[in-house]
Amino acid sequence: MATPEFAPVEALAPKTKLSGKILKTTLAGALVDVGQSIPGVIHISQLSKDSVNKVEDVVKEGQTVEVWVRRVKKDRIELTMIQPLALEWKEIEPDMIVKGKVVRLETYGAFVDIGAERPGMVHVSELAHGYVKTPNEVVKEGDEVEAKVLDVNRKKKQIKLSIKALEPEIEEFKPAKKENKKGGKHSPKKESADIEAREETKEPELTAMQIAWQEALNRANAEKTFKVKRAKSGVSQEQEDLLNRTLEKRLPTGG
Repeated sequence: MATPEFAPVEALAPKTKLSGKILKTTLAGALVDVGQSIPGVIHISQLSKDSVNKVEDVVKEGQTVEVWVRRVKKDRIELTMIQPLALEWKEIEPDMIVKGKVVRLETYGAFVDIGAERPGMVHVSELAHGYVKTPNEVVKEGDEVEAKVLDVNRKKKQIKLSIKALEPEIEEFKPAKKENKKGGKHSPKKESADIEAREETKEPELTAMQIAWQEALNRANAEKTFKVKRAKSGVSQEQEDLLNRTLEKRLPTGG
C-alpha cells in the first residue's frame, strides 16, 4: 500500500519525481519499490544516458535511487533514471514564455537552457531594445532570464528566443513637424530657406511723403543728367536761346 509521503498511483503523472529502493536486478532492468501498491520497473535503457551493458554496473539491490515516472500501467509503473526534459519538442510553441539559464555566449547571440533537448538561441538583436554590440553587454553566463519563443524548428532542432519582446519599448521624443498652409510638412532647413527667400524678395512699403520725396529726387537727377549731356555736346544755354529766336523769325506766320 502507498505510504502517506507518496502520492497515490492514479496521481502519478509523467515526469513525477520519486525516490525508491532497488529490490531486484535482472538482465533487462531493475525492480524498484517506490511506496506504491504496484512495483516500479526501470528498463536497462533508462538507467543512464550512456549505453549500459550490465545493470549491476549502474545499480545494486538495496540502493536508493531517484527516478521519474514515464507512464503508469495496471500492473507496474515504468520509471527512468534519466532526468526528463522540462519541455518536449511537441510542447514548444511560438509566443510561449519560458525561463532558463544562459549557458553560452557567442558574438552573434546567447544560448539559454530552457529545459529542452537543446538550448534556445537569443540573437544579439533580440537581447534588448536599441543597438547591442556584443551579448555580454546585456547578459552573462549563469544569468537566469525570461524569454519569448519566436520560432521553433523541430526538424533542425532549433529554438529562437527573444528577451526584448518581454520588455517595454522606450519611445523616443520627436518634436511635431510644422505644416504649411496647404497642409504639407516642411523640414527645418527648407522652412528656414523659404523664410530667407521671402525676406530677400520682400519690398519695403513707402509712405506718401517718402513717395513724393523719391519723385523729387528722380526729377532732380533727370535734370542734372540732361545738363551734363548738353554740356558734353558743347552747346551753351545762350547759343541754344539764339538758335531758338532765329528759328522763330524764319518760321512763316499765319494770316
